[in-house]
Amino acid sequence: MGLQIPAGLTFDDWERAGCQLSGILNSSSWWLGDWLAYGKDHYADRYQRGIRAAGLQYQTLRNYAWVSRRFEFHRRRAALSFQHHAELASMPVDEQDLWLDRAERMKWTTKQLRNAIRAEREGDSLRKEETGATRRLAVPDSRLQWWHRAAAQLGSDLDQWVLSTLDDAAERVLKDVAARTALTD
Repeated sequence: MGLQIPAGLTFDDWERAGCQLSGILNSSSWWLGDWLAYGKDHYADRYQRGIRAAGLQYQTLRNYAWVSRRFEFHRRRAALSFQHHAELASMPVDEQDLWLDRAERMKWTTKQLRNAIRAEREGDSLRKEETGATRRLAVPDSRLQWWHRAAAQLGSDLDQWVLSTLDDAAERVLKDVAARTALTD
């Protein structure tokens, strides 16, 4: 869940640690974020050299460090990926914890978490605007039950799930049409 660096570590040892971390195939984003945060705090005048030695993109490392700083060790969830945390890093702490709890409980992927956040925000803005038109759609009971099960698996109510699923489908179709149109122009 993180990299704890001993006090008094020399710059050369810190730099060497960064090179080793970047070379591990599935290196932890948490570790790299903690490593950069430590370097910035302890070697402000030289940590750029360590970043270059690590051979990673500066912006990527900055993002890792930003997320690492936004989630103290005790708030990081082992059951969730670094990307789950990154999705929530810009939120206030209480909202982060709420969404982490939901994602952990529902075993959401990062995409499912992102969609749930978007659906809640869109639902809130629709309720605030109160401009949503009501449409009726005849749906066989068997299909409706199937959709309810799918929504429940994602921790969503049916309305949110239907809207999110249709929005995703519409986005894919419109992108495909735009891409095909661009090819024929």
